[in-house]
Amino acid sequence: MNLILTGFILLCISGLQAEEKNNSSEPGDIRLIGGANHCAGGLEMKLHNDWKPVDDLSFDWNLRTSAALCRQLDCGSAVSAKINNGLSTKLVWKIDTSNVRSDSAPTEYVSVKPHYSSSSVEIICSESVRLVNGTTLCSGRVEVRADQSWSTVCEGDFDWQHAEVFCRELGCGAPLKLQRALYENIQAPEWSKEFRCRENESTLLDCDSYESARNTCSPVGLTCSEPDNVRLVGGGSRCAGTLEMKLQGDWKPVDGAEGVLKALPLVCSQLKCGSVVSSKVKHSVPKSVWGVISSRAQSGSALREYMSLRPWWSPTNLEVACSDLLYQPMISISPSIDCNHNISCSIKPQYPGGFFQLIVFTSSTTHTYTKKAVGHTAHFLFPPGYHGRQVNYSCVYHIYVFSHNFSSQSQLLSLSIPASPVVIFTRLGLLLTLALFLSAIYFHRKATRGQKPGGKGKIKLACCSLDAARAEDGLSDMAGVQETHF
Repeated sequence: MNLILTGFILLCISGLQAEEKNNSSEPGDIRLIGGANHCAGGLEMKLHNDWKPVDDLSFDWNLRTSAALCRQLDCGSAVSAKINNGLSTKLVWKIDTSNVRSDSAPTEYVSVKPHYSSSSVEIICSESVRLVNGTTLCSGRVEVRADQSWSTVCEGDFDWQHAEVFCRELGCGAPLKLQRALYENIQAPEWSKEFRCRENESTLLDCDSYESARNTCSPVGLTCSEPDNVRLVGGGSRCAGTLEMKLQGDWKPVDGAEGVLKALPLVCSQLKCGSVVSSKVKHSVPKSVWGVISSRAQSGSALREYMSLRPWWSPTNLEVACSDLLYQPMISISPSIDCNHNISCSIKPQYPGGFFQLIVFTSSTTHTYTKKAVGHTAHFLFPPGYHGRQVNYSCVYHIYVFSHNFSSQSQLLSLSIPASPVVIFTRLGLLLTLALFLSAIYFHRKATRGQKPGGKGKIKLACCSLDAARAEDGLSDMAGVQETHF
């Protein structure tokens, strides 16, 4: 009896182990099908010996999740991902993306039972290039895949033309920075070839390559800009307004969730609008939005990496203002009726009101004049005291919007201003008067110059008489000599 019971227990244990083995899955039990290559297409997973499409368990599938799966598939970086919505439902494996990592097995985050769903995940990974250990999916150490292995590219074999092709292949924007990579734990072998690109290639491996002549290798690091997928609308400027994002080909507002705030500095930088000045959650009627997964967002991260690929309905959106939201003012000069000069400051219409400051620089002084903007323009008469001098002008426009003061300065206008006719005539009159005065002095001296010899003679005679008188009569007779002289 004991033997029978023991055998039954062992049989049950064997059955459980077999079931556990059937439920297990290796990292290689995922695949992408229907795409241009094995690194693109619809995501499928094998569980219980059954391949099924994959869908997310909640609304939190994002590009970072896709990047982890690209790494598991031994592909490159995640270029794009989307949720495909079909017309009919089918059995799928549901994934809890909160546990997805590049070093985790699929069984750690897949549902035990299949679910009926009309949607599934589609991913596109780069096939032969990737960026490793970067702060975003568009930055990191450059690696190339060839002969079924990944190699580190050396600094001397990779230039700006290569970077243009590389960034485009990753679905990123134009290259921003190319430098020596300062990343540790480099295990990939060195790439032994040098690329020759013409910048119009679709992939880096489409470029010609030659054996490299280098003796040492410094891994190259690359930072690409983010793709053109964010914008600010309705704020009077491309640098202010409601934040919108383009995902899966659709522009939608971004939900005003707390996690978005961490990515705003990169948004303003991506738009070349300076830094974030203000952000405010706005409430409206519920509408379809792209929502950020707040628990995943990190400071300084790219917004698109943590956006849910499945839109949802929300009554909130985000109003953002960046520092460079104003146009640059324009400055011009024209003559006025009274022979002064009219300096005009103007700016393209954005916001009503505001005022202009005209800053006048000379070699020794700086003066500022202020006027309200009327029709986005202000006029200043050229100060007459500056005639005949080198003068520089600049217009500065100031306005208070989005609960902050903003200003923008025009280019510098430099002028050498000739003197006005009034000043010229005045100076000519002074010169003429001075000439007449000098002429009068000259002729007066000339008229009196002929009498000076006789006078000198008389003076000399007087001196002689004075000496004689001193000799004969003493100092008491000096007055009589002087009187005789006069």
